[in-house]
Amino acid sequence: MFTLSEENYLKAIYHLELDGTKGISTNSIAEKLQTKASSVTDMIKKLSDKKVVIYKKYKGVKLTDLGKKTAANIVRKHRLWEVFLVEKLNFSWDEVHEVAEQLEHIKSAKLINQLDEFLGFPTHDPHGDPIPDNEGNLKTIEKSLLSTLHKNETGICVGVDDSSSEFLQFLDKKGIVLGKKITVLEKENFDDSLSILVDEKKLSISNKIANNLYIKKS
Repeated sequence: MFTLSEENYLKAIYHLELDGTKGISTNSIAEKLQTKASSVTDMIKKLSDKKVVIYKKYKGVKLTDLGKKTAANIVRKHRLWEVFLVEKLNFSWDEVHEVAEQLEHIKSAKLINQLDEFLGFPTHDPHGDPIPDNEGNLKTIEKSLLSTLHKNETGICVGVDDSSSEFLQFLDKKGIVLGKKITVLEKENFDDSLSILVDEKKLSISNKIANNLYIKKS
């Protein structure tokens, strides 16, 4: 059994590994969790004793198979609850993250499996992120950042890198949601800002926004 704090650490390391980081440093974990490096060191020792992480000096931290499965299960719960909140309780996609952060620590496997069935076994959460299955397996889809598209290229919005309320509210105002077709009309050489077409509506967006939107090229 793991404490809430231990689960948060496992989830943070899991996300860092998914981002392609090998040998995750204590500083990276501290930055991810907005805590002190000394606190991370203490926690890594506890997690190592529980056989869910391996830590080697100068080589960083990595999850064991047990650690990966445990972390994936936490992520699974988080994303299933997000789907439930949006689809069944009419939350908007910018409201669900903090609530799901609390619900993800519920221990009942039966509840989560029945929630999964009740929702029709969804494969992605409201932000486009894949939901691990009950064995911890994660299916990924081919996707690119909008910023990598060239003039006249088109893609379907399939996810966001920044799931903060501020960013999601901004996207809502612009009418950019999952499933929308986006065509790049122009790309500025000066700052890589884009002129795009969404639902026959022309929009100008910054490179920062384009770097936080995932597209599946069509």
